[in-house]
Amino acid sequence: MTIQSIIKNSIKRLELEGKLLTPDFYAEAFCKEAAKSGMKVEDCHPLDKFTQTLHKDFQKELTQYRITTMNELVRFLISKLNRTNQNHCAEMLDGQIQFTKRVLHVVEVLHNKEAAELAKKSIEMLAQTPTIAQLEQFRQLWINFITTYDDAFLQRLSSLGRVDTGNLKESIENLRIPISSADAFNNLDLMKISSLLISSLVPSIASSFNEDIANISRKIKDDPSILGNESVIDEIKAAIALRIALDKDSLKEMLESIDGVLDKLSLRLIDMIEKSDNSTTEIRKIKDELEAYSEESTKNFTLSHKKLFTIALALEENTQLLSSDLRGHSEEITILSQRVRQLENELKAAQEESKEDFLTKLYNKRALDEFMNIKESEFERYGHNFSVVMFDIDYFKAVNDTFGHDAGDAVLTAFAKILKKEGRIEDILGRFGGEEFMAILSETDTEGGVIFAEKVRKHVEQAKFMYRDQRISVTVSAGVSERKQHSSLNVTLKSADEYLYSAKKDGRNRVAYKK
Repeated sequence: MTIQSIIKNSIKRLELEGKLLTPDFYAEAFCKEAAKSGMKVEDCHPLDKFTQTLHKDFQKELTQYRITTMNELVRFLISKLNRTNQNHCAEMLDGQIQFTKRVLHVVEVLHNKEAAELAKKSIEMLAQTPTIAQLEQFRQLWINFITTYDDAFLQRLSSLGRVDTGNLKESIENLRIPISSADAFNNLDLMKISSLLISSLVPSIASSFNEDIANISRKIKDDPSILGNESVIDEIKAAIALRIALDKDSLKEMLESIDGVLDKLSLRLIDMIEKSDNSTTEIRKIKDELEAYSEESTKNFTLSHKKLFTIALALEENTQLLSSDLRGHSEEITILSQRVRQLENELKAAQEESKEDFLTKLYNKRALDEFMNIKESEFERYGHNFSVVMFDIDYFKAVNDTFGHDAGDAVLTAFAKILKKEGRIEDILGRFGGEEFMAILSETDTEGGVIFAEKVRKHVEQAKFMYRDQRISVTVSAGVSERKQHSSLNVTLKSADEYLYSAKKDGRNRVAYKK
């Protein structure tokens, strides 16, 4: 089999698995196809040259914990060096890696005053041993900068060499150099289109960028010619869908805010009519209440608030006319409130069509069902085995009853992060419902599934779940089932669920499987 055949098969594999054509996903698919064809590719085994230099005991542990990527190897070695606080070490490492990557992207185009100032602040921040939250804050600032930054104007001075590094943009705008070459015009035209496309990806309502949107925006800005690539077009479509979803979430929050104002206004106006002798005083109360409401929770809906506040002022000036009219207007406000609720229901329906669980940011049940069908097709067509692991947080109801539902949500979110840390890139992780989670492990038998489940179980048992300075003791039970050992996908899922029930029945905080 030739390299070209392996490349084609790798792209087909990605399409079948429903994955985007990213460098990481492509490298993973390429290595699998190369191994399948019997061709040995050195880049597909990056760990070999490092692991061979380690002690045999370490090599044995690497095999036991199924470490297959450089990222996993780094985490393993760090945990060996720092046993006192593994979770903090891993989180800090992840934060620094992400932060450093974003800074390096910006450094490539570091000829802007704003970028220099932000870099200076970042250096000062790093010198003070920052927290993970501070790193995340500055990483978001760099994402916002690099996504919106446009250096297309530099192309006009590529052959002149007359550049004021203190203020490049002003220099270029003052030169106004005409472009006569047809090729230069086409390139400039393509850059304008890419700039317009990047602007369209910026969330119009949501207040911050998403990492995926930032990445595709940077790729387009670095090389506008990729706009003709089919895989890039798919990534753009996915980014647009994500941008719309972010705007919908923000819109829902704003609608809830304005709905609360409308309800309060409607109730107060009706009460004012019933006490017509004191109508002027009551209307002043409405105005003061709206003004206070603005300071509390209408940051994203300032314009709507100003309109409501103007209504309150008008009511104060026209109290006599309002007394005979208010009941009809109150009816209109009620209708408007009902319309707002209808829009909320539509937003809720749109959210249910999403593949991401809103709380944990893992795949939801709908997405898990789709991935399971894909894995079943691979099994039937190519014989690719996989394992299913069902997790259930022990005594979760007691957590809600004792500490409140906010604490329960915090536990679910923290467990999802642990699941992501212990999972591989090719593993499919999702929230199956309530406190129940599922992991679909590609090319993994029962033994491998048990190793993964035990890693997660031990991580949860040793982790410190904190909520409002109170520590919550949390454990998890799991059931493991392998597809090859069962007659169908449904039987496999039922078996994993039964083993989960068995683990909980036998005392919880354990992994059950067919021995």
